[in-house]
Amino acid sequence: MATQYDSRRATTALAALAVGAFVYVTSEVLPIGLLTVIADDLGRSRSEIGLLVTGYAAVVVLMSVPMTRATQRIPRRFLITTSLGLLGLGLVAAALAPNFEVLLLSRLISALSQSLFWSVVASTATGLFPPEVRGRAIARMGIGNALAPVLGVPAGTWLGQQAGWRTAMLVMAGLTLATAAVLGALLPSTARKDDAVTRGSMPDARRYALLVAVTAVAVAGAMTTYTYVTPFLLDVSGFRSQSLGPLLAVIGAAGVVGTLVVGKFLDRSPRGALVAAVGLLTMALAGLALLGSVQAAAVVLLAMMGLAFSAFAAAVAHRTLLIAPGSTDLASAGSSSAFNVGIAAGSLLGGLLISHQGTASVALVGGALAAVALVGLMAEPKLVARRTAPARCPAEPLVSGSAGSDQP
Repeated sequence: MATQYDSRRATTALAALAVGAFVYVTSEVLPIGLLTVIADDLGRSRSEIGLLVTGYAAVVVLMSVPMTRATQRIPRRFLITTSLGLLGLGLVAAALAPNFEVLLLSRLISALSQSLFWSVVASTATGLFPPEVRGRAIARMGIGNALAPVLGVPAGTWLGQQAGWRTAMLVMAGLTLATAAVLGALLPSTARKDDAVTRGSMPDARRYALLVAVTAVAVAGAMTTYTYVTPFLLDVSGFRSQSLGPLLAVIGAAGVVGTLVVGKFLDRSPRGALVAAVGLLTMALAGLALLGSVQAAAVVLLAMMGLAFSAFAAAVAHRTLLIAPGSTDLASAGSSSAFNVGIAAGSLLGGLLISHQGTASVALVGGALAAVALVGLMAEPKLVARRTAPARCPAEPLVSGSAGSDQP
């Protein structure tokens, strides 16, 4: 009965971690949905309000590794609950902010907490389960990420439009603090000493460096298109504005499916799942460049893009834990920074393309960047010279020719 109880507790904790991921992604992006409301209320320009998102991402990029390095000896339960607590307080401060300067400061505090959360949450989630199902745990936690754009941001935007943006922030703060309390009760109280969780099971600094670079490029490709998917659907695909909500919901729903599907393959073929996700992303973006003006094709390709990107995020998180050259937390911090670099670069590039080359160009360039990332992954065995044959581990079998075989 003790094993069954532990299993149920771990599953509940994993669900709470997924909620934590949900509130972080929603909180980071919500100012975009409330941009005009906040700008009008504070008497600021829309570009100034955009700094709430840009500054947030910059802090995550710059502070993820230093903060993770400084807190390595602290138990994960404390780090997770403290991170969520700081996010909750940041959201409360944002809701009560009397001016733009205080609002921006509150966002930077929230970003500091996110720098730490994403660095430790993957190893925390996998540490709750035996090695053979840790890829599935990563994917299930990723459902929270996937639900944020399809449920969290639209709901928060609607609430902000109806009751004011401060109310939306307070509601998010309440959910965040409640999640912190639940995780405080469920997560282990001591620091884990499991090497499979705290250290990469197949450490390789060169493979990890390539993974970080591929992540930044692939995310930049996806965000070059996704950031400007609304004008793409209107100008290129010819949809009416009334159709945008359902179309964005299709992308989000496909993202949830992507996390569930990839979870079935991560433990058997971690590198294969990553290559497949980037390959599917490349096909979707290239397809939009060629067939974006055909509405039926555009819908299918947008769903493919959402599915592939969510699968990619889960695959990167899992592979990072496997090939981390040292601490898995520090490696996850590096991956988190790469994601945010890709988000910022893709958004900037997409804006420049729309201004100078037209809306249709975002899918073409996004697909090209994804293709570069795919080539990097496919060439990994040649780009990364093998020094010695790595030891076999349950998470990544190496028997040549077997159904579950995969490279490290």
